[in-house]
Amino acid sequence: MVAPALIALDWGTTNLRAYLVGSGGEVIAREERPQGIMQVAKADFAGALDEALKAWMPLPPGLPVIACGMIGSRQGWREAPYAACPAGAADVARGMIAVEWRDGHQVLLIPGISCRDGHGVPDVIRGEETQIFGAVTGDGGLFLLPGTHSKWVAVEKGRITSFATFMTGEVFGVLRQHSILGRTMQAGEIDEGGFRRGVAAAAKGSGALLHGLFGARTLNLFGELAEREGAGYLSGLLIGTELLEAPRVVGISGKPSSIGLIGQPQLCRSYALAAAELGYATFEAAPDAALHGIWRLASARGLVKEAA
Repeated sequence: MVAPALIALDWGTTNLRAYLVGSGGEVIAREERPQGIMQVAKADFAGALDEALKAWMPLPPGLPVIACGMIGSRQGWREAPYAACPAGAADVARGMIAVEWRDGHQVLLIPGISCRDGHGVPDVIRGEETQIFGAVTGDGGLFLLPGTHSKWVAVEKGRITSFATFMTGEVFGVLRQHSILGRTMQAGEIDEGGFRRGVAAAAKGSGALLHGLFGARTLNLFGELAEREGAGYLSGLLIGTELLEAPRVVGISGKPSSIGLIGQPQLCRSYALAAAELGYATFEAAPDAALHGIWRLASARGLVKEAA
């Protein structure tokens, strides 16, 4: 059997993913549980980890345990202060902090990264930086991690140089469920035809999103948008607007050559479809980006001998 060299934890708000990793970066075993930080009773993170990893006990002495994600936030086990942007793997690895776990083992918590936009407004990522370090190949690129709060991240020479957060998913949920727009939308799956129409509307809107949103109501009012298309239209309008705005916000002039997508496959497919409608090229990052990023940070910290 391959001897373990590292335990990698991707511990976010909703889920805990744990990997037992060998000396070459190969996965020996994995566990996934719906035990994100918000589901851990009385913030007993040590106990939750005991339960999640009981099949791997006892652990070899000195085995490194490293965690990324919201477990290192103010709501998690302990806050790992943000590293300043621009930041590379070595910068983030130096910012890891340790918490005591069990039997002499510590858990190293990976810090997030903070930056400020052109107007001095702060922005943060926590967990996404690890996925980026695991996904980037070559010198850099532009990456998108879609979700409730989408993250756009620019990488140059292996360092995260800028990023920006877009509340697209949350705004979609609020408008669909709690605004007048939702009254003319059927529940259920997103209609692709409506989605494409929304993306096209974003492309024609020249940034007039607040005006364009009302069109989701009036098009239905005049019989030009079916109720089954409504949610798709709203989603396409919001995602299309995000795709048009984000490259400029993170400092990319003109149309990006390609955008790397990291995240839940169905959501990435929606973004890839919208990007194609707008003439953007996309590619999907390798799976288990967080795992590969933790391995890279462990290597930068000197805890493992070679990169995966």
